[in-house]
Amino acid sequence: MGAIGGLITLLIVVVVVVLPIVSASIKVVQEYERGVIFRLGRLVGARGPGLFFIVPFVDRMVRIDLRTVTLEVPPQEVITRDNVSLKVSAVVYFRVINPESAVVEVADYGRATFQIAQTTLRSVLGEAALDELLANREQINQRLQAIIDEQTEPWGIKVSVVEVKDVELPQTMQRSMSLQAEAEREKRAKIIHAQGEFQAAQTLADAARVIASQENTLQLRYLQTLADIGVESNTTIILTDIAGMLTRFQGILNPAVPGDGNVPAAPGGGNVPAR
Repeated sequence: MGAIGGLITLLIVVVVVVLPIVSASIKVVQEYERGVIFRLGRLVGARGPGLFFIVPFVDRMVRIDLRTVTLEVPPQEVITRDNVSLKVSAVVYFRVINPESAVVEVADYGRATFQIAQTTLRSVLGEAALDELLANREQINQRLQAIIDEQTEPWGIKVSVVEVKDVELPQTMQRSMSLQAEAEREKRAKIIHAQGEFQAAQTLADAARVIASQENTLQLRYLQTLADIGVESNTTIILTDIAGMLTRFQGILNPAVPGDGNVPAAPGGGNVPAR
């Protein structure tokens, strides 16, 4: 019995002592993670993904996530180049590309990136005018991304996208911009109306020149107008000899001088007999 008891005690000691040591030496990191190993304070390197072993009580592992992180920058008070006070928020997308630098070069890479994004946002937007901020947002986003990425590169951080999320204007500025936009729309409407009037006048002038060049065009246009009017069932049309009436009026207003051979037209369509 004494030998059996000693064996059981030995097994218990092995389970209590050896099993935690073995468990501490086995490490598993996911596909999107890396384990940065330090041996007695010295950097060994990054390992993973998968299963690997470390020396218990000698090695220390820091787990680093390599996935893209979404960092929201809350609204910041910004004064633009033309002295307009704004509240601007942004969003930053970044990820760790060098796990060793992310652990060794900076204490908290997430917080450090956040602080850099805040200061860069205020600095860059302070150099731009309000119209540039509203019209050229894509260029401003690219500039923000380039500056923040350059600052965080020594930490093993890659900033892929920076987007200005929201621009909050003061109420007075919103009213001014609304009035300006309304005036601009009225200006465009008047210009379009004037251009339409000008084109219509040009078309009418061209039509008048075509009608004047053809003798029968005016009469055909007159007949076409009568046909259009006759579409209505309650319309009464009175046809007159316009050409004959004009000839008679011309004869009355311009009587022939005796001896010149010109004979005015008679009211019935014949010639007035010479005396």
